[in-house]
Amino acid sequence: MCELVLVSNIQVVTSRKDRTRAVLQRCALELFLRDGYDATTVAAISRAAGVSQMTFFRHFPTKESVVLDDPYDPVIAEWVAAQPVTLPPLERVRRGLVQAWAGVGPVDADVRARIRLVAGHPRLRAGVWENTQRTERAVVDALLAGGVPRLQAIVAAAACLGGLTAALLDWAIDDSGQPLGERIAAALELLRPAGAS
Repeated sequence: MCELVLVSNIQVVTSRKDRTRAVLQRCALELFLRDGYDATTVAAISRAAGVSQMTFFRHFPTKESVVLDDPYDPVIAEWVAAQPVTLPPLERVRRGLVQAWAGVGPVDADVRARIRLVAGHPRLRAGVWENTQRTERAVVDALLAGGVPRLQAIVAAAACLGGLTAALLDWAIDDSGQPLGERIAAALELLRPAGAS
């Protein structure tokens, strides 16, 4: 049975349900890296985690979701909504993302391996795009609630999330040793309007 050896600082494991999710994700990642994503079945993941397939599907609707799970949309939207409404929409999103990621802290090797797996698999990369669309909707809704016109909200959210996604995927394959938080901050800094502080 696979055991959860190390939990990323991103993931807070408090309840039995959280622990089961974390073990499923850890076992899935180990199997994906060892046997390949396509060759690994939900049955194999469930066996490795010591749970039934029914339990797997209670936590994750698909095999893809065990890799692509992203619980941070509400947090990101809250940080964007908390920015001063006097700022341009792009700067509100940019600052909100920087602040949301500042609270993440250091990440472990599993996060890099997971992102690297996603970056190298076409179906998983497509899943990242779908996840980004959900995040974009949450950010757009936060901006709309703050009085930003719809087109400005959509463009600001898409630009910043595009930069963040590019930074994530590039970080996963880069061996420079730069921490993920620094890579994301650097990418979002490129979107800072000239003269903004």
